[in-house]
Amino acid sequence: MTNSPGGLLIIERLLRDRDGVWRQIIDERDLGAISLQMLASSSLSFALYGVVLGASHSWVQAISSFVKLPLLFLATLAICLPTLYLFNLVFGARLSVMQAVTLIMVPITVTAVLTLAFAPISLFFLITSNSYSFFKLLNVAILVLTAVVGLRFLTAGMAAFNEHQVKLALVAAAIEREKREPAEVPAKEPALVGAANGASAGPAGDGLLPGGWEPSRPQARAVHELPAGQRPASMTLLYIWIALFGFVGTQLAWTLRPFFGSPSEPFAVFRDVDGTFYADIITTIGRLIVGQ
Repeated sequence: MTNSPGGLLIIERLLRDRDGVWRQIIDERDLGAISLQMLASSSLSFALYGVVLGASHSWVQAISSFVKLPLLFLATLAICLPTLYLFNLVFGARLSVMQAVTLIMVPITVTAVLTLAFAPISLFFLITSNSYSFFKLLNVAILVLTAVVGLRFLTAGMAAFNEHQVKLALVAAAIEREKREPAEVPAKEPALVGAANGASAGPAGDGLLPGGWEPSRPQARAVHELPAGQRPASMTLLYIWIALFGFVGTQLAWTLRPFFGSPSEPFAVFRDVDGTFYADIITTIGRLIVGQ
């Protein structure tokens, strides 16, 4: 039975038992429940961190950022998720919609809770420093750092899914070969022969080969000859999607600003859309260097 702690405790399972989480996603067990837990955990974490960001201006800005920071990440996810799902279908992955949603919620949750862990540090510099430029750059750096850590969980999860898909495809190929040529099964493939003869494929019959089995070079080459529906998804494609996710996220953050609120400007729910996120960061760095 899957141990699925609720609320913020889900982060403990993601950090301590990530292999179990990948296994649960692959087997499609209780994905709705774990996705809701991660949604609640990430939304609350981002909202609380948004309060810290907005506190640099006023309590009204803090309330505004409480709403807008979780909205930023969830809206970015909603915009980019269809692209990831369709790309993986085109390039051979067998992820269902619910598997894709759950897999993406893992890095979002890790990013959110790690960001919240930095809140005391951000609050410390807010209290002890009068530099708005420094405070803004500090928090942008925190968000970038935690996002990078979170996205590493995404690549690890997709790699686990690909490995599972490759093993199942190779076992299926071995079984088909066994049926066609029962007297000519290669002696150098005991793991595949055992699986083809009905041997247990791993703990609790989970469909994986035992002992961390890795395909030999001829078998690895054979993976590329599998039908499109059996080939693993391209990790290069995933990295391209991550870059797209980053660009969409930064542009959406610029559209939804302010999150901090410049002390020299009155409170506003939204600013006019002018300039770019990257130009503003460069300008902020320049102001910090010249001491403004």
